[in-house]
Amino acid sequence: MPATVVIGAQWGDEGKGKITDMLAAESDVVARYGGGDNAGHTVVVGGDTFKLHLVPSGILYSHVVCVLGGGMVVNPRRLLEEMDGLAARGVDVSATRLLLSVQAHLILPYHIALDGAAERSRGESALGTTKRGIGPAYADKAARSGIRAGEMRDPAAFAQLVHAAVVAKNELLTRVYGQEPLPAEEIAREYREYAVRLAPYLADTSSFLAEALYAGKRLLCEGAQGTLLDLDHGTYPYVTSSYPTVGGALIGLGLGPQHLSRILGVTKAYQTRVGAGPFPTELHDTAGDHLVEVGHEYGTTTGRRRRTGWLDAVALRYAVQVNGLSELALTKLDVLTGLDPLRIAVAYECDGETLTRFPADAATLARRRPVYEEMPGWKQDIGAARAFEELPPAAQNYVTRIEELVGVPATLISVGPEREQTIRRSM
Repeated sequence: MPATVVIGAQWGDEGKGKITDMLAAESDVVARYGGGDNAGHTVVVGGDTFKLHLVPSGILYSHVVCVLGGGMVVNPRRLLEEMDGLAARGVDVSATRLLLSVQAHLILPYHIALDGAAERSRGESALGTTKRGIGPAYADKAARSGIRAGEMRDPAAFAQLVHAAVVAKNELLTRVYGQEPLPAEEIAREYREYAVRLAPYLADTSSFLAEALYAGKRLLCEGAQGTLLDLDHGTYPYVTSSYPTVGGALIGLGLGPQHLSRILGVTKAYQTRVGAGPFPTELHDTAGDHLVEVGHEYGTTTGRRRRTGWLDAVALRYAVQVNGLSELALTKLDVLTGLDPLRIAVAYECDGETLTRFPADAATLARRRPVYEEMPGWKQDIGAARAFEELPPAAQNYVTRIEELVGVPATLISVGPEREQTIRRSM
């Protein structure tokens, strides 16, 4: 059975949690392929809000097995807190429903300490990280000095590894950053207990997923962050430390490309960004404030106010190109209600030239200014629409214009936060 990949098509925060949750109803396995608890997926079910950071969104369906893939970096403390919170709300998070790849790397307290120290040392050039230790954990992975989840199968030996790693990283914390050393003995004892609890969840998830696919199971691959934050293809250096693009799904889960049949890019009907970095369509006016307040644009993980702007079709075309997107899920169309006129960036201007290609580096992008196309807005509440034809003509035209600009259809259109507030279109 072929697999579906859900990709963030902007700078993250596109509403992937809702889309993944909806598609999970039709899946047998939902697997997260990258990132860590710097991600935040919000799912609203019957008025109840679930904020997920590590556990895949499919956990809310009792028939779905969820996988934390080898491409992830996992903070054991955060994972257990999230699991305990879900269990307290009646969600089954037993080892029959949740698997943790033995290949996933672990985030430990020194990664978080180093992340914060590095951001402070950058001063005005800070990247705007979540300070969750993501970058330092991936750096250790690349340097072949990280600790993988599989080590937790032997809690006593794992504690020794953690102790040695804390002692080594204390040298960096104290000598380079002037920080207080971390308590190695205390951390080793604490994380030994985490290992005891998480050991039953450890699995060879690449083999599990392959066997599931060959058995005809339906696999949904869940992304975190977005295309424009990809380490290679995003607005470097204002990027994450993993690969939120489609290649990251294959690497992070250990899949071959022959299994992929549907690559769904999730994009808001406008643009947002968290943290530093260039943002050509950013708004600093009442329209921007409208997007923040009506769209509740505050980070699920950090609580920070998101930067908002008009939809950037140049960037969205780039996401289609890099990922080979077969279709779009357009979220938060309802947030645009009441704004008139609406704008879409269709090109950039730089040094008197009109440019239609997106540059994957921050310095070049910072020099580009948007060329806008204006469209009329609408005032009608669209939250009850369940068919494309039920949208106001101006909203239909807005969606159609996005499809024309990027070259792929919008098969899912979200008109509100609830599961059922979604228009499905067969193209």
